[in-house]
Amino acid sequence: MAKLRFCDSHCHLDFAEFAADRKEVVARASAAGVEAIIVPGVARQAAADVWLQQCQGVTIYRGVGLHPYFIAQHQLADLAWVEQQLQQHPAWVIGEVGLDKTCANYPEQQQLFIGQLELAAQYQRPLLIHHRQSQADLLQLIKPLASQLPAQPGILHAFSGSLQQAEQWLALGFKLGVGGVISYPRAQKTRATVAALPLDSLVLETDAPSMPLQGFQGQRNEPAQIARVLTELQGLRTESVAELAAATWDNSMAIVANLG
Repeated sequence: MAKLRFCDSHCHLDFAEFAADRKEVVARASAAGVEAIIVPGVARQAAADVWLQQCQGVTIYRGVGLHPYFIAQHQLADLAWVEQQLQQHPAWVIGEVGLDKTCANYPEQQQLFIGQLELAAQYQRPLLIHHRQSQADLLQLIKPLASQLPAQPGILHAFSGSLQQAEQWLALGFKLGVGGVISYPRAQKTRATVAALPLDSLVLETDAPSMPLQGFQGQRNEPAQIARVLTELQGLRTESVAELAAATWDNSMAIVANLG
């Protein structure tokens, strides 16, 4: 069988949790078949890209965004910084952005999300979208601008929910990020939905260092675990491992194909 290749469509490889052994983490990922990783941005920061030098052997696609987790440090003026990054880096996506009802300042979150959504339309960049108790609100904000977004508008990161919810995202052209949550039997609704969705709608992700798979709770997650995510997905679907790997790779590459 041909070697499986993976894109981890959502991995915070720049986070401090990887500072001590990032080269080794990337080497393990590469050995597991990971050839590409999409690394989101989460907050305004100085351009300290030392971490990139430790990522030899995989292709890194980058994002810039203002994540709702860090709403206390964001300002509306930071949207100008995001735009500046998009102007300087034509191959960057927008994200991780979104809405999270477990975080403070929900109205401010909405303002920042709308601003970044408008930048996605203006600069034709895909979005990496975070959601928590907010899918209906996100869809309501996206739909008026949907026709202005790129043909591949992005990924709903860490999808969880019903088939009806998923179909609303697919109708707008979004891919759905499938990660460690499907390894937990209690996630019955999400597992059933992922089993029923069209294959061309799915991408694999780890969300490392967060979202460990069942059996790895309390441990740092890392991109090499994407192979285990694929195994979990295959257990829910009828396609072979090879078919799933090829399709999810192609789906991820479609998101970044027209950048730069």
